[in-house]
Amino acid sequence: MTDAKVVHLNKAAPEHSPSSPVGRLPVALIHVRDKAAQQLKLALQALFDNADDTLFEMADRATNNAEQSNFFEAMRDLRLKRKTIERGFLQKIFESFSSLNQYEIGKPAQLGSMSFDSLSLIHEDELEETVALDSMVAKVVSRDGIALGHLTTRLNVLVSKKIDDKSNPLGPTLLCGLFLEACAGLGAEIKIKLIIFKLFEKYVLSDLDQLYGEANQALVLAGVLPELKSTLPAQRRPASRQAGARNAQADGPALSSSTAYASEGVQEMFSALQELLAEVRGGSAQPRRSLPADALPISSNDLLRLLSHMQQRMPPQVADDFDLRNQLEQLLGRASAKSGKARVVGEVDEDVINLVSMLFEFILDDRTLPDSLKALIGRLQIPMLKVAVIDKTFFSRGSHPARRLLNEIASAALGWVDQDDSRRDSLYQKIEQVVQRLLNDFVDDPAIFSELLTDFLAFTGDERRRSELLEQRTRDAEEGSAKAELARRQVEQALNERLLGKTLPEVVVRLLQEGWSKVLMLSFLKHGAESVEWQAALATMDELVWSVEPHEDPEARLQLLELVPGLLKALREGMASAAFDPFSTSAFFSQLEALHVQAFQRFKRSMPEAEAPAELADDAPEATVAEPLPALLELPAAEVDTPAMIEVVEEIILLAPGGNAVAEPEASLPDDDAALLEVDNLRVGSWVEFQEDEEHKLRCKLAALIKPTGKYVFVNRTGMKVLEKTRMGLAVEFRRGAIRLLDDALLFDRALESVIGNLRRLKGN
Repeated sequence: MTDAKVVHLNKAAPEHSPSSPVGRLPVALIHVRDKAAQQLKLALQALFDNADDTLFEMADRATNNAEQSNFFEAMRDLRLKRKTIERGFLQKIFESFSSLNQYEIGKPAQLGSMSFDSLSLIHEDELEETVALDSMVAKVVSRDGIALGHLTTRLNVLVSKKIDDKSNPLGPTLLCGLFLEACAGLGAEIKIKLIIFKLFEKYVLSDLDQLYGEANQALVLAGVLPELKSTLPAQRRPASRQAGARNAQADGPALSSSTAYASEGVQEMFSALQELLAEVRGGSAQPRRSLPADALPISSNDLLRLLSHMQQRMPPQVADDFDLRNQLEQLLGRASAKSGKARVVGEVDEDVINLVSMLFEFILDDRTLPDSLKALIGRLQIPMLKVAVIDKTFFSRGSHPARRLLNEIASAALGWVDQDDSRRDSLYQKIEQVVQRLLNDFVDDPAIFSELLTDFLAFTGDERRRSELLEQRTRDAEEGSAKAELARRQVEQALNERLLGKTLPEVVVRLLQEGWSKVLMLSFLKHGAESVEWQAALATMDELVWSVEPHEDPEARLQLLELVPGLLKALREGMASAAFDPFSTSAFFSQLEALHVQAFQRFKRSMPEAEAPAELADDAPEATVAEPLPALLELPAAEVDTPAMIEVVEEIILLAPGGNAVAEPEASLPDDDAALLEVDNLRVGSWVEFQEDEEHKLRCKLAALIKPTGKYVFVNRTGMKVLEKTRMGLAVEFRRGAIRLLDDALLFDRALESVIGNLRRLKGN
């Protein structure tokens, strides 16, 4: 069973709103949800695939142009909004499942059921929608009511919120309501909406019998009311809408009395467990001492007193071979000898003891729990046994405070790592306080579990908020770093396209690589590759390269004369915007000025005297006056040094601050390698354990997958970054067995599933 925001490794569930508390769902229910979502997705696709043909036929039969135009417009609207409707509908399905275990301490659980009776019937269109949807729901209830009732009963065993058929996430009422919400953005008139609703009935609702059958079968295989009789849902089906509404209103906060939960479904659940436990009751797994025929069973109250006696003497460290049943047998033996009457544990209580013992055997053998915290959690065995003796719904009700407390402790411990000074860790101290409080104060009032649960949730809530804040900062920093890396690659590509293979003045190559590259980086990050600013920065670089290259064309002289003033201005403004070192900028520009002087003088020397005949000077004096040579062109050639030239033969690589130019070689695996598939199945939020060396393990959570760089970023339970890997690097670690996925399903629920599975195998043998 898993926590909220729990998603299958091979299926990404939609993101939940951070403002809504999401409860953890049992694993069996997640299987049902995912399989149902897949079927509903395919059904919706069939609906939309056929909607075009249906609307086209309607348009073909239209009696006038306006009606035909409406159908064609509806076809276009549906095509445009198809993906939005599909995505919105499936997201609402996931949210309705997640809300089944939502809770807020001190507040009543709010049912998410929808009733078409309560819709506001203001307009005729709304009335027609309501009538159509009510009719569709009634058909499903009439056809599949028994299977739906079974499914609702089983869901009530698994989740904390009391639901009825109307609030069942897979019930026709909720499905129709969610589809109506998803279609809210359609601008179609009511006639066309009713056609779409009919298609929903044909392609989605008509197959609900298969969906309910598979969902019930999956829950039966998971041990949820396998012996459920068909008469149970049949008795519930005739309930009127008014009765359903009353039940929905009556479902407030969880009741403290165990009898309030003693529904037929819960009783059948425990009866089914007892049938399985008969295989180990007094059997070879735990042989009983020989007892006289007149041995009397002790009452549950007497059993609680014996357990309290054991609880007060619980050792600080629970040994691996600690056997609760054996300890209890010894106590009973002493009590029998003292009173002179043979006493035994009653059959029901014995079943509870056996079940709790097997659950804790699984828990203490679980690899997900850190060893030092296993020792603490192991000390909860007697308090958990006592609450199970008092209230049998402990095994069937996921919202039971004692069960939730155990799950919350295990969930908080998921990212905890064993350390030398563990007792100074706040989480360890908190769990130790909870355990000690139960051992000292829990006698026979289960209310202490609710109190401790509230306190522990407040503690973990504070820790989670702090870690989420740091985790978000880590993600933001990594995303910023990824954007900078992407910008560096773009700038590198732009530089290499223009410089690689060319021989240019060294000063220009340095200016572009050390100075203008920063201008390009800034422009890319602020404005993007499609922006005018980025294109202008590239154009300035192209102009600079052209201005220092040798040109023989006489027209190039005039082009250079026109280019240089604007080029120098663009270069100065760009360097200033990138806050480039002003001293270096000044040196660059001095050398660049000398290069341009040389270029003009080269033009002057290469011009034959015939190019300036006297008649040209006489005929066009204005032209001579209009283009005076700049003063810098009058400098004698001797005053300008020959520039140092450099051939760019190696690709330019721009380093990030503190970066290393030498990339570590990385192993390469084929695309279909199983290890790569394991990496691709990782989801953000997955907890893993890295075996760093023989003695040290690192537990961390995948916080982000940075797509531009392909980096997988891992954080510890405080939200601090502890590791980053590439996809291939992770695959190599998986391949050599250095990474282990941690099961984030609820501890108690995993233990119960495992125990039921083992008991079934025993029964089968």
